[in-house]
Amino acid sequence: MFNRIKLPLVVFALLGVQWSFAQVDLKDLRAKPDTNFVEQSKSPVDRINQVIIPIPKLGLEVDYWKHWTKFGLNLNQASFSSNWVGGGVNSMAILGTAWHKSEYNKNNLQFTTEVDLRYGKIHNEGQLAKKNNDRIFWDNKLAYKLSRSWALYFSLTFESQFDVGYSYITEEGIERRRDFISNFMAPGYFTESFGLEYKPDNTFSVRLGTGTARQTLVLDDRVKSLTVEEYARRYPDNPPISRDQNNYGLAPGESFRNDLAFQITANLDRNLSKNLNIKARYNLFADYKELDDPDHRLDAVLTAKVSNLVNVSLTGIMVYNSAEVARVQYSQALALGLTYSLPR
Repeated sequence: MFNRIKLPLVVFALLGVQWSFAQVDLKDLRAKPDTNFVEQSKSPVDRINQVIIPIPKLGLEVDYWKHWTKFGLNLNQASFSSNWVGGGVNSMAILGTAWHKSEYNKNNLQFTTEVDLRYGKIHNEGQLAKKNNDRIFWDNKLAYKLSRSWALYFSLTFESQFDVGYSYITEEGIERRRDFISNFMAPGYFTESFGLEYKPDNTFSVRLGTGTARQTLVLDDRVKSLTVEEYARRYPDNPPISRDQNNYGLAPGESFRNDLAFQITANLDRNLSKNLNIKARYNLFADYKELDDPDHRLDAVLTAKVSNLVNVSLTGIMVYNSAEVARVQYSQALALGLTYSLPR
């Protein structure tokens, strides 16, 4: 019977000892947590306060302006020995160009300013040096977008030339200047235009200027209106269009004229391939008093890029303005030159 009682007592004692050790271990763990144990914060706020992540100030600002600049120098030269039987004339021509465009875009507002400056001289042996290019062009446009492709615009344009222009005559084998025909601000043009602009992408645009005014100024007294006889002598292939031929549209004795007109201006600046670009500008100016006889001007430049600095350019200009000459005027030039562009 004792043996029957002994076995349960031993089992009970062993369980009591095991329970005692377990209680001691839990107390030790509560008093001395393990070094790898991480105590959790009681609230999310405490956790945020415990972790501080520094955020640097980048100082970034949005620049709404873009700028492009080009400088060019073209040089043409030809020379022949005195016994060159094929015939030829020693000559040299130089042309300097400068072009800049700035554009501001913010939301639906856009402002664009573009300056195009050109001046060149050509000298053939035995002749006087002459201008072969002379142009000042400055166009400013403020536009407000109505949709993706249409906008209201207002523009202000200035056009003139740098240097004196002459007509020439050869007498007894000697070339001489005959008439003084142009100078800086003789003529000079200011054109203000308001209307709608269609611009489907960044390479092409058309302005429809329903409200356009142009001021023509001739501020040099040597650039004067011509009589019929003087006009026939200067332009023997072009008959005079009136008894008193106007000078750039100004009557004799006038130095200022204002015209109200409808104007169309189209601009194209597109890369035909990686190294081939065409840039063109067409302008139609129709005086409301003479809508059947509008003025036209087309400027086009085809440029082939040979390297980062060297390019070949083909330039063409066509003008019809009956106040100057009653026929189409045109000029063309092919040149190899240097061009430096910013940004690179």
